[in-house]
Formats: sequence, structure tokens, C-alpha cells
Amino acid sequence: MTNDILFRLFIFVFMVANFTISGYFRKKADQATGKTSFSEENQFLLTLRNIGALLMYGSILVYLIYPPILAWAKIGLSTTARYITLGIMALFIPAFYWLFSNLGKNVTPTVAIRKEHNLITTGPYRWIRHPLYTFGSLNILTLALAADSWFILIATIVTFIPLALRTPQEEEKLIQAFGDDYRQYMQLTGRYFPKTFRGAKDLYAD
Repeated sequence: MTNDILFRLFIFVFMVANFTISGYFRKKADQATGKTSFSEENQFLLTLRNIGALLMYGSILVYLIYPPILAWAKIGLSTTARYITLGIMALFIPAFYWLFSNLGKNVTPTVAIRKEHNLITTGPYRWIRHPLYTFGSLNILTLALAADSWFILIATIVTFIPLALRTPQEEEKLIQAFGDDYRQYMQLTGRYFPKTFRGAKDLYAD
């Protein structure tokens, strides 16, 4: 079995594992509180995000099925470097489970707040307010390096931009829902990366 086939096989397995974890918790959240509406989304940013996601996942699918189509977008990484990135990708499987198991029924694909929404300050949320964006983007960026494709890399960045632009709206809704608790939480945490490693205390602890 060639290195190229191994890269594609591992990337496929890792993606299926992460999508399975995400899908499982999202389905449980929808069953618990109902699906959330996209009506509160900025439609321009939503369109940009969808276009970026189409380019990103479309190029990944092309790479998995027939990589010669993307041969023009090779970065030129060594085989060793690409295997290292596969190892990093493998770490995202338990990381995603850790994230979603802490987020529980509060996971939502929109800026809308779910019914009986809780402010989560455990797991990665102890240090980062939006670890799903951080973990997801870093995972695909690592995938792009494993696939040795600058096109997938750029498509990932393009997909993240509208998510970053909508984050203030998402945080404003969380402030409306949780008031000073969320403002305090913002003081202790970073948006996408830890502000400090002291992290947020459980705001609902006795």
C-alpha cells in the first residue's frame, strides 16, 4: 500500500470519526430542545460560510476520491511531515468528544440560543469561549497539510472568516441570556485561544 493511499485512508477514517461524534451530540441536542432556526443569522455571512464550506469539503472529497485532480495545489511537504500531521489529526478525535460531551444539549449550528440553554464553563470551555471553531479549523488545517494541499488550506481559512465575523453577534446573544455571568466569563477566557491557563471557574458552582 502506497503512502498516498495510507494518507487518504487515515484522513477518511479521522473525518468519519469526528463527524460521527459531532452528529451524535447534535442529534441529541435537537431531540432534547428542538432544532434551532437560521432566521437570526446574518444571511450574507451565512452565504459566505456555505460557499467556503462547499469549496473546503468539496476539495477534500476530490482529494479522497482522485487526488491527481488537485496535483497543481501541492505544497511539497515531506512524507515525514505529513505523517506528523496525521498524528495531530488523530488527537482531535478525543478532543472533539471532550468538547461535545461538555457542551451537551447546548450545541447549535446557529447564533440562536436553545431552550433551557446553559452556560458551559467546563472542559475546553474553561479556557476558550468558542473551542468548536478553534478545534474544527485547526483540524481541517492539519488535514490540508496531511493532504499536502494549499487549496484546502486556503478554503479552510475562507470558511473560518464568516464564522469569526459572526462571533460578536453570537456573544451578544449569550450576554442577553446570561448577563453578568457571561461578561465575567469573557473576562476569564479567550475567544478562540486561552487568555490564561487559569481558566474560568464554574459560574454555577455553589
